[in-house]
Amino acid sequence: MDETPEAAKPAVRSSDADRERVAGVLRTAFAQGRIGKDELDERLAAAYAAGTGAELAVVTRDLQVTATPTATKGTGIIAGFRRTGRWTVGRAFRGLAVIGSGEIDLRDAEFAEGETTINATAIISTITVVVPVDAEVHVGGTGVIGGFGHGGEGPGTPGGPKITITGLALCGNVRVERR
Repeated sequence: MDETPEAAKPAVRSSDADRERVAGVLRTAFAQGRIGKDELDERLAAAYAAGTGAELAVVTRDLQVTATPTATKGTGIIAGFRRTGRWTVGRAFRGLAVIGSGEIDLRDAEFAEGETTINATAIISTITVVVPVDAEVHVGGTGVIGGFGHGGEGPGTPGGPKITITGLALCGNVRVERR
């Protein structure tokens, strides 16, 4: 058993993964309306500057954040679906449109883990995925008698979300737009 007083023990250094976990908690708190945009920015700066676990703990000590689902979805069958505005996107999002349309707007979304995979399936339909300008976007879907657009694909800025878009366009289209 270690008898060293707490004050004499060296601080445990935080890793990049530790800082990213805390950043995810902060983004979720923002998406849930627990903190505002200015406070989010201040706390993110503190989290990324933190050198120890104790410094990271201070950043989130007053936040009780409910769990964010790892997967979310939108479905439209002979109808449409829309995910727009402020919402929390999980590690994966599944969009299905059959004889309808879908819109997945990620510009105001908070990314629970800093990245997400969008699986878009458009059957005799169109799904539009709108990505933020700071996102790193990779597109790898398949079009069969339809199209799978790569328009919004490209690098992002440091700290921006990472988005992978995949899926199937069967007699339909999946469009990716950067706005």
